[in-house]
Amino acid sequence: MLDLAIVIVNYNTRDLLRDCLASLYRSEGDFTYQVCVVDNASADGSAEMVRMEFPQAKLIVNEANVGFAAANNQALREMGYGETPAPHPPPRFALLLNPDTVLPPTALQGMLDFMEAHPEAGAAGPKLVRADGSLDLACRRSFPTPEVSFYRIIGLSKLFPKSRRFGRYNLTYLDPDEVTEVDSVVGAFMLVRGEAIQQVGLLDESFFMYGEDLDWAYRLKQAGWKIYYNPQVTVLHYKRAASGKSRRARYEFYRA
Repeated sequence: MLDLAIVIVNYNTRDLLRDCLASLYRSEGDFTYQVCVVDNASADGSAEMVRMEFPQAKLIVNEANVGFAAANNQALREMGYGETPAPHPPPRFALLLNPDTVLPPTALQGMLDFMEAHPEAGAAGPKLVRADGSLDLACRRSFPTPEVSFYRIIGLSKLFPKSRRFGRYNLTYLDPDEVTEVDSVVGAFMLVRGEAIQQVGLLDESFFMYGEDLDWAYRLKQAGWKIYYNPQVTVLHYKRAASGKSRRARYEFYRA
């Protein structure tokens, strides 16, 4: 049984994907893993780059952009998740990873060690930092209840980031360097226990893009699992989302 399945959904981010994969294959530690890249009909030669430069990675090439949730599920099913009983034992953990991330060599081992030390954890994520060194606020979140969302939409979250009332969306009132139990971590780096996936099921494909990670986290917590933000591991997130900056991306964000 593999220790870790790493799933990357790509859409027209060839050069970022190359850097991400290169960082993964420089990983250090005592664990086994398989990378699976799902390319959502990129037009920039992403699939060809993976075939030529990273032949050890599994590659699924879609003829159309099927969305983030559906593409992740393709890879998760390929790795044995989602069927009970599974046709073959799926890896003990699955990592959803964006192609615009770069991992230090010890990141994967550090996150796996954290999950081993916290058997109650259904999922966890690291501290994500932007290229300028600032914290990616999305790496730890509360569920977007109507109240929490309202404070964010009207700007109170930004005006009063240290307020326990107004800063709940991204938990900006908490120390970013302390391990914290949270409602959700972001799908840019979301490490999920295989047992938990088999219990709650795969991602909800009614979410084309955005919101599927929050929904998954909600189902994990409803099933009794905990979710942790673990700043003992830091990962670079360029924030050039695989979805791009299109009107469709903005629409899907607010729809979710």
